[in-house]
Parts: sequence; structure tokens; C-alpha cells
Amino acid sequence: MIIFDAHLDLAWNAIDWNRDLLLPVAEIRRREREQGLTDKGRGCNTVSFPELRRGQVAVFIATLLARLYRPNLVPAIQRYNCMEAAGAAAYGQLAYYRALEQNGVLRWIKDWPALDAHVRGWLHTDVGGRMKDESEEDNPAAVHPSEEPLGFILSMEGADPVLSPEHVEEWWRAGLRIIGPAHYGVSPYAHGTGTEGGLFPPGRPLLRQMERLGMILDVTHLADESFDEALDAYGGPLLASHHNCRALVPNQRQLTDEQIKRLIQRRAVIGTALDTWMLYPNWVRGQTRMEDAQVKLATMVDHIDRVCQLAGNACHAAIGTDLDGGFGREQSPCDLDTIADLQRLPAMLRDRGYDLEAVTGIMHGNWLRFFREAWSRL
Repeated sequence: MIIFDAHLDLAWNAIDWNRDLLLPVAEIRRREREQGLTDKGRGCNTVSFPELRRGQVAVFIATLLARLYRPNLVPAIQRYNCMEAAGAAAYGQLAYYRALEQNGVLRWIKDWPALDAHVRGWLHTDVGGRMKDESEEDNPAAVHPSEEPLGFILSMEGADPVLSPEHVEEWWRAGLRIIGPAHYGVSPYAHGTGTEGGLFPPGRPLLRQMERLGMILDVTHLADESFDEALDAYGGPLLASHHNCRALVPNQRQLTDEQIKRLIQRRAVIGTALDTWMLYPNWVRGQTRMEDAQVKLATMVDHIDRVCQLAGNACHAAIGTDLDGGFGREQSPCDLDTIADLQRLPAMLRDRGYDLEAVTGIMHGNWLRFFREAWSRL
């Protein structure tokens, strides 16, 4: 069964972490260990293009991540001292995706016809171009790596590279389709994770420009007050690319039940993340060990199920793993070696009582419906 993953920091991994994502995961790990790299996340990554293909991750939202420096925050992702530098870095990441598009590894998806055609190609052919029969398409365990390129939709995590609200249009023309105004800490536009407060003065003009162009709003990482103000100010399509449930793991980074209900009312889809501190209560990053917590992929299903119970259906829950988002296997479910292990989720969902239609929606269909509706406004 094909998968749509709504959050992968691929260019950041390739450029800032200096990883050749064209290599198998095992080779990337070997090289980092051979080079003596022992920082958090090193030698234990989970994502590369061969693994995405092996796992049938046919479509993903790929990010631009270039953040301004803020004191007391993780320096690996908060590094630039001015917005102009952040903008230049983001354009460098964009160039990485463009290069992979040009050599046939990736397909850059910017509208519904392109997404529809891409998914149809993955659904109906496997390696060698052989047509799948209906029994294979209905069987979640049937995995046949396709020769189709991997498809991506471009997003910006933290709007620091957007020099002004008027700059949104330039980014749209460059191929950007989603913006999350804040990340960890504050951005020039909004309070984010770990802070309290609403939108800054440029925040509402940013949202107005996004709505005018059809740029999708990602509410992930918005502080609670910023979340409320953004939903009030922005009338366009919105999503939560990688967010879990605060009722299960209390933390401001997570969505409250009321926030989930507001998103459902707006026809949003919520991608469940696989960072274990978002799956396991009281996980302390850098201290809690994977072998002690024993967080498994089944825990991800708990968060998916919570969204479905609040919605009364399975139409708003999906996947947004954030794998290799500044961590590796040491902060991922203990029964996940690489992103290809997401292919075990359909059976887990069926075991929890979800029928094939619901499982298909969670694995990819809900995101496809969301983008069809969002892009029909353009």
C-alpha cells in the first residue's frame, strides 16, 4: 500500500547533516560511524531515497528549514543571524530538490492534476512497469517498488526565510505550497513551540497573502494563542503536518482535543509524528532510552485512533512522521529500523478494527482528498 508522509526534512538532512540520501540507510550509517560522528542522531538515521522507495512512500511533504538564531534553542536548527541569510539558505535547499527533480529521483508536485497523475502511476505499476491486479491493490501487504519518481510537495517549516508578507508570492512562484509560520521558539511572525503568545504584527499580513495565493497554512508548532489567532485570521486550507495528541502525551507541542476539533471543523488532516517524546509521556530528550521506554509503532496508532474518535470517522488522521528530524533510531519507535517499516501500519490498524477503506485513508487517501479540495480553490 502506498504511503503519503506529510513531513520529512530531506534537504536539511542532505545539506546541514551532509548526508547523501541517494545511498541506502545502512551505508549512510556506516559512513557516519567511520567518520567518528557521535552526536545525537548520527550513525542511526532512518530515511533515504532507497528506503522511501522500498517502503512505498510515494508522496511526501518535503521541507525548507532555515531558522534564525534564538538563544537557548537547539543550535543545529537555529543558526542564522538575519532573515536574508535564512532566505538564502532556504533557496539553497530548494536547489537541492530541483537537482533531484532534474535527475529523475523526485517529481515536484504543485497542483492537483500533477498529484493525481503521480499517484495513479504508483498505484497501477510496479518495478518494470507491470500492471498490478486488483487483489494486489487491495492487499496492504503487497509491496512492489515502483519505477515512478518519488513525489514531493514543498513546505517551509518556520517562515523566517520569508522576508516580508509580500515575499510570499515570490516563494509561491518558486514552487512553495505550504508555510508553517513558526517552529521552535519565536519567528518573525508568530510564537512557536516552547513559547507563549500570539501572532506578531507581520503575522496577519503574512496569512492574508497566503490566503490570497492559495498557500496552505501548516499549524504545526504554533503556540496555543498563535494557533487560535491564525485560525481566526486565515480562511484558506490548513493542515497539521506532524502533530500528536496532548490528551495522550501532555505537552504544549501537542494538539489539545479542542484544537483537533477546530481542525476537523475546517476539514483539515492531522499527520501523526514518530518522534518518541511526542508518543511517550515524560520522555526526556537526551536522557530517556529507547530500550527503557519501549515505545513501538503501535503507540502511533493510539494517536491516530484518538483523532478518529474525536472526529467520529477516519477521515482526518494520517501520517507525518518527522523521521530524521534532528533525531534517529535512538528517538524513534524501538520496532522501527527505517521508514520502510511504515508498511507494518496497515495490519496494526486492521487489528484495531479499522476497515480497508479507513486504512487506505490513513495511509494516503486522506491527504489526497485534502489536496484535491485545497487545490480546487486555485
